[in-house]
Amino acid sequence: MSTPSQDSISPQLASFSSCEISDALVKLGVKSGGHIPDIEMYSPHSVRVPDAEGVKICGPAFTVKMVEASDKTSPTPSDHFVDAAPRGHVVVISAPRHLKSAVWGGLMSAGAKAHGVLGVVLDGRCRDISEHRSLSFPVFARGHSTLGQGTFSRPSELNVPLTIEPRWEGEGFSFAATEVHPGDVVVADLDGVVCVPRRLVGDVVARCGKGREVDERCMEDIRAGRPIKETFAKWRG
Repeated sequence: MSTPSQDSISPQLASFSSCEISDALVKLGVKSGGHIPDIEMYSPHSVRVPDAEGVKICGPAFTVKMVEASDKTSPTPSDHFVDAAPRGHVVVISAPRHLKSAVWGGLMSAGAKAHGVLGVVLDGRCRDISEHRSLSFPVFARGHSTLGQGTFSRPSELNVPLTIEPRWEGEGFSFAATEVHPGDVVVADLDGVVCVPRRLVGDVVARCGKGREVDERCMEDIRAGRPIKETFAKWRG
């Protein structure tokens, strides 16, 4: 399955934050707002480090589905997924939820950077955090581990649709899963990770532009001391 090049992604989309993009997607009827839940920035900085404010990746998704290493029936790709990832893409990996081992390490970041990959988003764990940071390679993950990949998991399918579920939060809790299809646009920054369906990129850019204009007017009035309720009524309706 082919995916678009980085050059085909609207450069305007990268100018908006993940929050602005999620707001736009919700207004366009995407229940999850495109949010890939429970993912944090681990490299080149931590979300808890001020320098992380300038970190952002925006590019088409190259997806990887992981299975348990004991799974002998699922397909096995002919190429290593890092070698297969196209230049200018964001690697998105989905791993079995219960695994405590990592699915991405320092050698993978080195290979991905050499291949021109923009970054990686892991619905799973990473390790070798200092190595990722020394490479200044963007890594967003659900968690981290000391355990490597090979003993516990293996790649199964490349460039296939992924369904990423939120962590279980207790009985009665419900949050929409996010689907990531090859070529969807992934934006990740200090606030989190969001996936924009390819067909909605133009609509999202338009909605984000309008939303930013409204928020700027709200901010101007609020800083001038006007009540938030009054300001929202005036600009947000």
